[in-house]
Amino acid sequence: MGRLPLIIFLSVFLLIFDYYCYRAILSVFKKWSPKTKKIFTILWWTYTFGLVIGIFAGIYLNIYLSLRAVIMVAFFLTVVCKVAMLPFLLIDDLRRGVIKLLRLKKKNQKTEKSLTVATNGAEPISRSAFLVKAGMLTAAVPLTSLTWGIAYGAYDYKVKRQKLILPNLPKAFDGIKMAQISDVHSGSFYNRKAVLGGVEMLLGEKPDFIFFTGDLVNDKTDEMRNYQDIFAKLKAPLGVYSTLGNHDYGDYHYGRGPSAAKAKNLQDLIKIHELMGWDLLMNEHRRLKVDGEEIGILGIENWGMGRFPKYGRMDLAVKDTDDLPVKLLLSHDPSHWRGQVLEKYPQIDAMFSGHTHGMQFGVRTKDFQWSPVQYIYKEWAGLYQEQHQQLYVNVGYGFLGYPGRVGILPEITIFELKRA
Repeated sequence: MGRLPLIIFLSVFLLIFDYYCYRAILSVFKKWSPKTKKIFTILWWTYTFGLVIGIFAGIYLNIYLSLRAVIMVAFFLTVVCKVAMLPFLLIDDLRRGVIKLLRLKKKNQKTEKSLTVATNGAEPISRSAFLVKAGMLTAAVPLTSLTWGIAYGAYDYKVKRQKLILPNLPKAFDGIKMAQISDVHSGSFYNRKAVLGGVEMLLGEKPDFIFFTGDLVNDKTDEMRNYQDIFAKLKAPLGVYSTLGNHDYGDYHYGRGPSAAKAKNLQDLIKIHELMGWDLLMNEHRRLKVDGEEIGILGIENWGMGRFPKYGRMDLAVKDTDDLPVKLLLSHDPSHWRGQVLEKYPQIDAMFSGHTHGMQFGVRTKDFQWSPVQYIYKEWAGLYQEQHQQLYVNVGYGFLGYPGRVGILPEITIFELKRA
């Protein structure tokens, strides 16, 4: 199915779904005056049709990014809330249908059986009204939490500190400080001041060197237009090293196949890294030297399991690194660790990834973490180790799709490298 037929199908489905919810709400609030019902009807359908038109405009018209973001947020919250209501409405319809079929009640009771509740002389609430109102109350829970995640979670940057023990670490690197950010997704941002605040927070930690592990943009290089100057502020005495993520290649905008526009977009993105002073590693390595001692920093292009592209070439990245006592690998997708690194490249001491975002939803404390993304990725946030090899997954600096974060907040990781 092409994109247009799919959008039309989803729009029709949502309109039918909206009508179902609309009728359920009117059935509960029967005491509304005709004027109130008319106002409610106008507001309900103006919002619904406006949202559908906005979705088409956001896809096919060149509207402002901030307006497109507002439309997508409204669409996302609306769908989530109505889906939360749906089970209650279906249960009520099923209940009333069974009653009608079995004719268990007299004519004046067959559709409404009273459910007694503790009130001060108020009329008892019907089961239908109870279920619909319970559905509306349930819908308010995700609406509240997701709205909070947009208002406060999207830019609530948190510094996570992590000791990284590397047995073969040269003495000159013992205690050195390294920072990591990942998944900027600049095309999703709408608050320059907040983004700058996160960058200043990282710089305040005074890291000796910095890693960026991919997904600078969502689709196109020009998304960095308003943020290049901010991320160019990221400097460190021993350098800033970066790599590409699956979104950086333009596959989701230009398609998987080659094209001149797609190739230019990628070259423009590579140039952005250069202009910001970031050392972009494309299946290659660098020797990091301190007081005459060296470690290796390796970076590969995106390599992911499943449907994600496998552009990375580890054979090129590890070439001529046998003499280096410690090798740190930048690879965007954590599935690369289990899919290739553990089995074929035991010389890699630690790998640094992003990609998962922690699904931007879940629970993360010092001793416990959970997110739905863990059912997709075995390694999705924090530090993992198998024998002598380690992996750290950063849950990301930006956001994608849902323009917020609930529980899984944007992360700036500060590592202290330590000898065993």
